Amino acid sequence: MEMINTIGRRKASVARIYLTKGEGKITINGRDLKDYFPQKHMQLTVLAPFSVVEAENIYDLKVNVYGGGFKGQAEATRMAIARALVELNADFRKPLKDQKFLMRDSRVVERKKYGKPKARKSFQFSKR
Repeated sequence: MEMINTIGRRKASVARIYLTKGEGKITINGRDLKDYFPQKHMQLTVLAPFSVVEAENIYDLKVNVYGGGFKGQAEATRMAIARALVELNADFRKPLKDQKFLMRDSRVVERKKYGKPKARKSFQFSKR
């Protein structure tokens, strides 16, 4: 098996991953997974596609991720991993698609409008 290269996006984050056969080492922007995402739920988000297809500790990952916040980066990485696993084995598509790991979540923050303090919030209205 050679190197598989895929891309995942979420909010303003873009994740490029390089998947190779190995012993489960995950490097994100030159740092270990546990260093880059110290929160346990973010680590579980990133590793979710491997647990769905029962392929933990089989592949090494090198991830380049930029833009957005930590949650967007974790979900962009999850999408890229899911795409790489499908490229690796077409049988993984159904369980990953059922978990919605292959679908791009396009929700982004709504822009602020002029004359309002936020996107939809209005200033207090006084009738008299």
